[in-house]
Amino acid sequence: MSGRLWHLGNVVVDLVLDVPALPERGGDVLATRTEHTPGGGFNVMAAAVRQGLPVTYAGAHGTGPFGDRARAALRSEGIHVLLAPRPQPDTGFVVCLVDADGERTFVTSPGAEATLTPTDLVELRPSAGDLVYVTGYSLLHDSNRTALLDLLPRLDPAVTLVTDPGPLVHEIPAEAVELLLARSDWWSCNAREAALLTGMDDPAEAARVLQSRLGRGSVLVRTGPDGCLLRQGECLVAVPGFAVDAVDLNGAGDAHTGVFMAALGQGLDPVAAAHRANAGAALAVTASGPATAPDAARLDAFLN
Repeated sequence: MSGRLWHLGNVVVDLVLDVPALPERGGDVLATRTEHTPGGGFNVMAAAVRQGLPVTYAGAHGTGPFGDRARAALRSEGIHVLLAPRPQPDTGFVVCLVDADGERTFVTSPGAEATLTPTDLVELRPSAGDLVYVTGYSLLHDSNRTALLDLLPRLDPAVTLVTDPGPLVHEIPAEAVELLLARSDWWSCNAREAALLTGMDDPAEAARVLQSRLGRGSVLVRTGPDGCLLRQGECLVAVPGFAVDAVDLNGAGDAHTGVFMAALGQGLDPVAAAHRANAGAALAVTASGPATAPDAARLDAFLN
């Protein structure tokens, strides 16, 4: 079994600045390091394609230096881009301030990736065995939300829909959340996001509540170094993580999700896929940067 991943999220460019501390209001501070790197949905797609799963980016992208940078990164990973560039605006960007303690503070400037329309997806027909990925970030943009919710009823029931609600899940309109819960085959989130959705601080209880709200799907809750929890029906499985010397936690969740989807698309059962995803996330945090998921050969060697 080998499907394709259709990624309906948003690729942006991250402008990462290391600072000794955040400036006071109205103040200024000199950055000690600056990096421009593709981010957002790129990290998930890179993780999946490095495992050998064919990937198509079906989101919108713009014309300008940020759009060019994003497309170059997608091409370098062998990711197919479905849509033509928007003539305007440019792809959006995220300013990420990293202080001396490693805490990250973000400011996002949306661009072309926030302009997806139903017309863009009218010919999108994933096949049985394919996976479709939706992120909560897309649902925060009115145009994207309309396009994605219009697509849901047209998806073949044999297509696996994976939803990652993201850290701003509490800002997504409730109706959109319920429609996605009804169709999703996998609801993949971290423990904080699960707690925001359910009011349950215990990840196992949060997974139980989430699973009860799903129309047909199952739940994966990432629990950091401990690994993750899978809730399928009445069955809860704790899949243990891997002990590593972490260097940078940025992008660990993206690596986990990308590897998990690749494993599902290649026919692994969910527990085996989660085990592989835990290993992929563990390797990702041993290197600096957001898109540090390993390729299949490195992951196989680590697991063996």
